Amino acid sequence: MVVLFRAVVYATVFISLVLVFLPARILEWSGVSTIPGFGVQQAVGAIVVLLGATVAIWCVLTFALIGRGTPAPFDPPRRLVVRGPYRYVRNPMYIGAAMALSGAALFYRSLPMLAYLIAFLLLTHAFVRMYEEPTLRRMFGLEYERYCEAVRRWLPRRPG
Repeated sequence: MVVLFRAVVYATVFISLVLVFLPARILEWSGVSTIPGFGVQQAVGAIVVLLGATVAIWCVLTFALIGRGTPAPFDPPRRLVVRGPYRYVRNPMYIGAAMALSGAALFYRSLPMLAYLIAFLLLTHAFVRMYEEPTLRRMFGLEYERYCEAVRRWLPRRPG
């Protein structure tokens, strides 16, 4: 139960900073202060945000309940997580966050939010390649290598 609490706290901090605070500052900086009407674009954007949030929450719960750890680099899972959304893609939490950001960019019709999404994707990819993957190779060895052979980094596919 303690690991679930830690995972929720760390995820809340990440979400609050990266997916709420910084996007709100970007929208404020770019002059967006109200919803630009509510139409199909906003409805689709809201649905994409909710789907992304659902994926991210599923990932946090999977890390805590199966991996016995958290998404935070300083408190990682004790077991390699290859179930739940991780059966389909190696980085579903980042994909969920990117979906939420893309939904917000669509919802607000914001090019600066789109630029933030692109920066998020580039920084995330660099972090995954330079820190996460080498760390997971050291921690889990051959088990992680086999997982990498079976599951793609960014593009989901059916497990087989």
